[in-house]
Amino acid sequence: MKIRPMDTAAPAAFVLMWSSAFIAGIVGVGAAPPFLVLFARFGLAAVALTLYAMAVGARWPRGAQLAHAVVAGLLMQVVQFAAFYTAMAEHVSAAVISLVQGLNPVVIALFAGRVLGETVTVRQWLGFGIGGIGVGLAVMDQSAFSVAGVLLCLVGLLGLSLGTVYQKRFTPTIDSRSSTAIHVLASAPVAGLMALAGNDFHVADWGRFGGALVWMVLINSMGAFLLLNAMLRRWDTTRVGKLFFVTPAVTAIMAWLLIDQPLRPLTIAGLAVGVVGMVLASRRTRASARAAAAGETTDGADRRAEPVAAR
Repeated sequence: MKIRPMDTAAPAAFVLMWSSAFIAGIVGVGAAPPFLVLFARFGLAAVALTLYAMAVGARWPRGAQLAHAVVAGLLMQVVQFAAFYTAMAEHVSAAVISLVQGLNPVVIALFAGRVLGETVTVRQWLGFGIGGIGVGLAVMDQSAFSVAGVLLCLVGLLGLSLGTVYQKRFTPTIDSRSSTAIHVLASAPVAGLMALAGNDFHVADWGRFGGALVWMVLINSMGAFLLLNAMLRRWDTTRVGKLFFVTPAVTAIMAWLLIDQPLRPLTIAGLAVGVVGMVLASRRTRASARAAAAGETTDGADRRAEPVAAR
């Protein structure tokens, strides 16, 4: 069977880009109030993504499809990042937030079976469990946080997971370039109102604030979410969701390299266990594999009419 570049390069690139968001978030929130960071990120990303979508001739949804895209964007962007950035401002570490977000595939699987009709096998559930243990090991020695911080992280997790399932259920065929732009276009005004309500616009370090924003917009808001939406159109939600098992360990490694957080043996053990869980969760029965292959063949025929850049 021919291996496509998308099947190998996309997951690795996504994990790196997604993990870097935790580092950029802590840098940004350390320099400015969380809702100001959120508004600046969404505002700049909205301009950049809209111009990009227009330049490549992306198809824009209308009517009910547009409304569904807005709802998915508010869940995946505002709910997720408002909660996570506030948790960062409350001194919850990037590793802890990535630990909670690493449970995303489990939450997705809970909803996917009922909402999307996707089958999650016993073997995949076992893989999810092993992956969850790996996630816990990776950040076990950094797990001191407040109850408020835990609740904020859970809210962010629900925003991402529910938004992912909602998008897959109601907007599976929308052009990923325009839908990503719609997500931040809808989120920017909400984040602006949240910043006004907080009434705190003091920036302690403009250099760190600006640098974090550039990274968030170009790499996280554009690169990561364009790739996420493209993968959601190509693969089922459980296959995409399992990538989040890897991000806590990768985040811990990046934190060690970039912001001098120690990389302890438990983190290394968690990475190894998490990869085992991811591999196990990705395996299917022969029948489901044949069904998925048939679905990909059908999807491939449907996608031939789409612009290459959408893939």
